[in-house]
Amino acid sequence: MLSSDFSLFQLIGNSGIMVNSILLLLLSFSVMSWTIIFIKYRYIRRAFKESALFTEYFWKSRDLSEAFMKAKQLHSSPLAQVFRIGYVELKKVSQSVAPGKAAAPGQETLAMGAHVAGIDNVNRALRRATNTEITRITQMVPFLATTGNTAPFIGLFGTVWGIMTSFHGIAQRGSATLAVVAPGISEALIATAAGLAAAIPSVIAFNYFMQKIKIIETELQSFSADFLNIIERDILITKGIKP
Repeated sequence: MLSSDFSLFQLIGNSGIMVNSILLLLLSFSVMSWTIIFIKYRYIRRAFKESALFTEYFWKSRDLSEAFMKAKQLHSSPLAQVFRIGYVELKKVSQSVAPGKAAAPGQETLAMGAHVAGIDNVNRALRRATNTEITRITQMVPFLATTGNTAPFIGLFGTVWGIMTSFHGIAQRGSATLAVVAPGISEALIATAAGLAAAIPSVIAFNYFMQKIKIIETELQSFSADFLNIIERDILITKGIKP
């Protein structure tokens, strides 16, 4: 058994400069990872909550302008932000089409072309907005994967270095008893433990966040398709632009 004066801080204090530098690096990785975990957890939870509120309000609202006003209040909702971009583009398309005018003879093809172009413009705006929201949500999350992939190897490097130093000291003293070997090995293994302590929470959080982001991305794509269907059925067609 180890003596009663064994402590983790004592082992760290007795470690060499290289091992302590690696432990400091792993501590930095861990602090940044936990900061990202805390920030992203709050942001994604708020995004789900506000998106649910906006979805409920959107399908209950009688006018898209009402949904637009509501979307301006929900800054953390990806769905609301995508809708705002699509609605603004829709207004531009609507203003370019003179309402209430029937297509003159020979201008039906032109009206049909305006209809298709308007839908394409809104569709492109929705795709750009979706990509922007996914990029914003995913920011800093890849660092968790980097920590999960590299921290164990950094810790292993510190362990290997510490063991090499321990064996070098054993060779100089000419003694290889357990009492001589155990302290050095214990100090070296701290780096591996620190690497795992930084990596495990990061990997778990990364997988959790990517699952949530995938759900948000799917909801954005579904909402964009529904929004385009509403435009084609209830708005542009009623403007007199019929296929």
